[in-house]
Amino acid sequence: MVDLLHELIAQAGVPALGVIAAGVLVGGFIRGFVGFGGAMIVVLAISLTLGPKIAVAASCLSGLPVMFQLLPTAIRKSERAFVLPFGLATFVGAPLGAMVLVALDPAIMKFVIAISVLGMTFLLFKGWRAKQAGSAVFLAGAGATAGFIQGMAGVGGPPAVAVALSRSGTTERQRANVIGSITGLNLCTIVPLYLHGLFTPTVILLSVLIFPVYSGAAWLGARFFGGPGEPLYRNAALAVLALISAVTLLVSLRDLVGG
Repeated sequence: MVDLLHELIAQAGVPALGVIAAGVLVGGFIRGFVGFGGAMIVVLAISLTLGPKIAVAASCLSGLPVMFQLLPTAIRKSERAFVLPFGLATFVGAPLGAMVLVALDPAIMKFVIAISVLGMTFLLFKGWRAKQAGSAVFLAGAGATAGFIQGMAGVGGPPAVAVALSRSGTTERQRANVIGSITGLNLCTIVPLYLHGLFTPTVILLSVLIFPVYSGAAWLGARFFGGPGEPLYRNAALAVLALISAVTLLVSLRDLVGG
């Protein structure tokens, strides 16, 4: 274990580990406050030096404690009529997305998804509500679509959050719905990552190092929501949604140009 730690430090470098730590702190706080978005920040921070495969796998593992940390809020305050059909359907969509991953260019898909989510974010900012958002069939379809996107391009979170925010209700309920939908997406990606052999000893060690900081920052974010942050929630969630979509768009454009 000590040798593996030395190898990790040598591979990343002390300055890069500082960047990763900062990304974990910011990502954890955002995750605790708005209920999503932390993984994208953590992935970006780790990808700078250790590559996307280690970043995605480490983000998945280190995020599990935070997922269970926030889950009681979703269980108590979310709408089961939303979370259950949406969450269960993600497990149908994710394997299908993983199947087409090898056949399609993920950069193109991320580009299309990012443009779509940016458009949805703008509509939500203007007060748009999905008229079908109360239909179990619509929610199951949306969940399957988000799971499919997650399995294919790794960006199923923004569409899921856009659907959750389109429903009426208090900010507390909307946040709980977001946490519930993101929980389904987190769980449905574990098996594909495991089957692809991405949970290496390095990833496990990095995840163990990350999760106490990530969990602590998420706790602070949740406390902030419970205090002065609740009135700011919807606009903050939309801002994070727009930021993630914009970053996804830029990354996809870079990959397309580089390809």
